[in-house]
Amino acid sequence: MRKYQLSQHFLRSPRLALFLIGHSNIKKRDTVIDIGAGSGVITTALAKRCRQVIAVEPDAETVARLRQNVSKLHNVTVLQKDFLAITLPDGPYKVFANPPFHLSSDILRKLDQATNPPEAIYLILQKQFALKLLNSDRHYTSQLGKQLFVHYAPRIRLPLRPEYFTPPPAVPTVLLELKRRDDDIMKANETSSKV
Repeated sequence: MRKYQLSQHFLRSPRLALFLIGHSNIKKRDTVIDIGAGSGVITTALAKRCRQVIAVEPDAETVARLRQNVSKLHNVTVLQKDFLAITLPDGPYKVFANPPFHLSSDILRKLDQATNPPEAIYLILQKQFALKLLNSDRHYTSQLGKQLFVHYAPRIRLPLRPEYFTPPPAVPTVLLELKRRDDDIMKANETSSKV
């Protein structure tokens, strides 16, 4: 059993993953990272919608299955690594992933504090955790939520049904969107053009 399997609930099909990706701003020209790619359900769907997919999966046994499942997809790169230890891309990229729930905070901190943070982040998260990332007077906003709000506009795109996953999660889940603020992207483009 994978060490983090207890907090990861896999999407049942690429068709369902395509439906969720349809609620993102991912386009044909994009490079997208899939964190905790598993056997490749989201990776396969992303490969149909964007230019390049970087599928990150730490478990050796699962990576073997992932490589087999994406072997005919020429726009997929598989990394057998812990996402928290990888070097993020230099150019523009986005994130669309269903990571293990217990790594959600660490993943978001790494992305937000990166030298080159992503243009947009789409994560499947526990609803209670996602609500704490929204800057709202109606409920508590966590310290992480306040930090993310400086660079990103967060919103819950979709509530997700337990039957979308295997095994079904015992807690409500959502698809959270974090879109980089336009002024932040403009500053990043200005900096890269001077280099």
